[in-house]
Amino acid sequence: MGDDDMEPNPEFEVIVETTGLDFDQVESLKKGFDGFDKEGGGTINQTSMQMILKSMGVKIEKDDMETYAGDVDEEASGKFTLKMFCQVAARFMIEDDEEQMKEELKEAFRIYDKEGQGFITTDILKEILREIDTTLTEDDLDNIIEEVDEDGSGTLDFDEFQEMMMG
Repeated sequence: MGDDDMEPNPEFEVIVETTGLDFDQVESLKKGFDGFDKEGGGTINQTSMQMILKSMGVKIEKDDMETYAGDVDEEASGKFTLKMFCQVAARFMIEDDEEQMKEELKEAFRIYDKEGQGFITTDILKEILREIDTTLTEDDLDNIIEEVDEDGSGTLDFDEFQEMMMG
């Protein structure tokens, strides 16, 4: 094995930049794509796209698939290149990641909202931030609190907490 094996596929770099997927995700999608591109023509159809994504455990709504596929298939050819496939896949995969992140944040929020009041105090938020990043100074923490607690109430509801954590 030479160093050539480690060279990223230049097409992958473009796909990563334009879709927000990472190299491993693109590599997995390419393997699925190649498996369905039997003739080696460089394209697959919409049904194949759905089958590949489902086999990877990605949840797919048929209406969304129609919409996303239509967005990238400007010529309405019904044929999708790897790049087009990755653009469609990214819409589903990144949405799944965001949903999972929201669920995890809800769980974290519930843990810190011990009394179930629907908010956490800024003191508790400081504890959370210290756990996440031990290099934060007291000034850093105060500045973060000032930004997220816009109304100065000393509390954050879940939406404020989620916005802070997801950016």
